[in-house]
Amino acid sequence: MIKQHQIWSWLGITLEFTLKFALRFVFAVAFMGLVAIAPQFSHNSSNAEAAVTDYLQEQKYLTNVWQIANRAYVDPNFNNQNWYKVRRQFVNRKFNSREDTYAAIKEMLATLDDPFTRLLEPDKFRSMQTSTSGELTGVGLQIAIDDFDDHVTVIAPIEGSPAEIAGVKSRDRIIAIDNILTKGMSLDECATRMRGAIGSEVKLTLERALADGKGSETLDVTIKRDRIAVNPVVAKLNQEGDHKVGYVRLNQFNGNATNDMEKSLKKLKAEGADRYVLDLRGNPGGLFDAGLQIARMLISEGTVVYTVDRHGIQESFESKGTAIIDDPLVVLTDGGTASASEILAGALQENHRAQLVGTKTFGKALIQSLYELEDGAGLAVTIAKYETPQHHNINRRGIIPDVEVALTQPLTRPQLGTKDDPQYVAALSVLASL
Repeated sequence: MIKQHQIWSWLGITLEFTLKFALRFVFAVAFMGLVAIAPQFSHNSSNAEAAVTDYLQEQKYLTNVWQIANRAYVDPNFNNQNWYKVRRQFVNRKFNSREDTYAAIKEMLATLDDPFTRLLEPDKFRSMQTSTSGELTGVGLQIAIDDFDDHVTVIAPIEGSPAEIAGVKSRDRIIAIDNILTKGMSLDECATRMRGAIGSEVKLTLERALADGKGSETLDVTIKRDRIAVNPVVAKLNQEGDHKVGYVRLNQFNGNATNDMEKSLKKLKAEGADRYVLDLRGNPGGLFDAGLQIARMLISEGTVVYTVDRHGIQESFESKGTAIIDDPLVVLTDGGTASASEILAGALQENHRAQLVGTKTFGKALIQSLYELEDGAGLAVTIAKYETPQHHNINRRGIIPDVEVALTQPLTRPQLGTKDDPQYVAALSVLASL
């Protein structure tokens, strides 16, 4: 294994040789020519030194990214390739600018065939940090690359976002953005093309499966970009016969989700709720820790989730006996229920704490870590996969609900958690049987 200081030692030898050769060559030309060449020699050597210094700085930047992936990436076989050979292939490229380095890094990471391990340029990294804090601008879509056919697929539109208002739905495929085909695009490139100034418009060409499951339709949707407020938790108390049902819709696991969920549960409990419906439909996930802490609010004992690192070492995350409620609970899921929301749904189902009602979840069981780089860019690296309490790997498979209820037509936001919501009505029936 080549250690970091050995890498730079090797680069230093290369630099020393290059500079000595360059200086000797220029000096020889000056000596055989006119004395007037001397000022040009000084200028050129200075430029040469600066160019070499810049080149080495870009090599160092790329190697730092390579080292982070080398230490942390979940697959120790790096998609069945020699990761050291990959480094040599890319570090010796010609870098004229940081943009050249970014391009090389993206190409290098693409060899892992993992769309979630990616470089985030400074503006994109800031945007991601902002979105997890609960504020962002744009169209309001959570997207992923479908592992089966490489299409850009909508996980879910954010509640109240321009995309949701325009009618974009979970599982829609984004075929083109402003008439530019998305086939082969990275997630970052798609996000960049959808991002823009508030008030500007973007056209998405979507492919949507027909309701009968036989074929699909193509439609164009024009969306006006706007500021998006992400309210992670919406809660209300419904009087259903003799029971008070606490309905909690958890939209995203951002930086505010844990505190908002705790406040909502305590408020509903104080208002007399004696059973609950947790709505995770369209929740694309977010912060792993938020999912873990919210699970602990609902589960008194048992394992919440297992994570498995690159060495196959499992770590279990347990409940802590700090549950806020222990009343009967049903969870609503659909194809937009992904990642951290699947951790929560799986923990509740397999600890026999709740039954799941709705349709199969998305199937993303990978955990990423974010690393901030020296220039403000970020690196997202898949560091682990997770398993449910009964050691099921749901990646690409999803979670099957206990009671499957499909919607025959889309619901409007005001219909959610009401008698006009067939999945909510089914949840009430399940609660009545408990």
